[in-house]
Amino acid sequence: MSHSATMTGLVRAEAERVTGASGTPAKNSGPVQVENAREMSPSDARELSRVLLRRLRMLEEGTREYQYTRNTLIEMNLSLVQFAARRFRARVMGGGLDMDDIIQVGTIGLIKAIDRYEPEREVEFSTLALPYITGEIKRYFRDTTWAVHVPRRLQELRSELAKAQEALTDVLGRAPTVKEVAAHLELTEEQVIDGLVAANGYTSGTLDAAAGESDAPSPTSRAGRPLSELVGATDPAMELFEDLHTLAPLLEQLEERDRLILQLRFGQDKTQAEIGAELGISQMQVSRLLSRTLTRLRAGMLTA
Repeated sequence: MSHSATMTGLVRAEAERVTGASGTPAKNSGPVQVENAREMSPSDARELSRVLLRRLRMLEEGTREYQYTRNTLIEMNLSLVQFAARRFRARVMGGGLDMDDIIQVGTIGLIKAIDRYEPEREVEFSTLALPYITGEIKRYFRDTTWAVHVPRRLQELRSELAKAQEALTDVLGRAPTVKEVAAHLELTEEQVIDGLVAANGYTSGTLDAAAGESDAPSPTSRAGRPLSELVGATDPAMELFEDLHTLAPLLEQLEERDRLILQLRFGQDKTQAEIGAELGISQMQVSRLLSRTLTRLRAGMLTA
């Protein structure tokens, strides 16, 4: 007897055990034994899945028979996961991901579809399962493949912008402007700009990469020179920030009069004579106090 005929008989036998001869549920029947569920043909898996999905709703959750039936359904329908995952093969290979991870993620969607399937609706199981599987895979890409974490709303907006730009380019014969994209999506120009900026975080490069790796080298470029030597510049404000960050706790350790002299001299740009008159001390005393304070601060900056 052929494998197909054997499976047809198995499906019919299980259908009778599940519904009984009169069509009423037969809850006390034992579980169907399915060998090599993963190797079952799609047509056989589809037929037997209908039966097992009805039976799953009759079983008590958590029982051994429930777990066996549920696991059998998962094994039989892994081909749906593999079918859905093939659509993302280019993104998997281009992103340096592992197809096995995508299969595992898609299987989560398959399990959700099995748990939420309602046989009485008489909808083909694959019709429900494929959106669940694809949705889990897309969510995985959205949450894990961005080089820089951005809010989910901007991640979703990136896809909408890409589709809108492609559609408008076909209509206009040129790249659309921000205003045109905003009108097409019924968004503000600021929202479109936010989405375009966020899209830059989807992929990233390394500053150790040689300049011009993906472009034709120019006669004046140095082959193999890293991008870190060609982009960016020293920010003078950064050095000032570091100095101020180091200086702040040193200023807190000064006596109140010393801090006041510094404020009057460098904050209000007063002369030593004016400071002395305000504090009731001589200009010479102001000079000595100022010199002592600055020496103390310099020493503290060097040892910090």
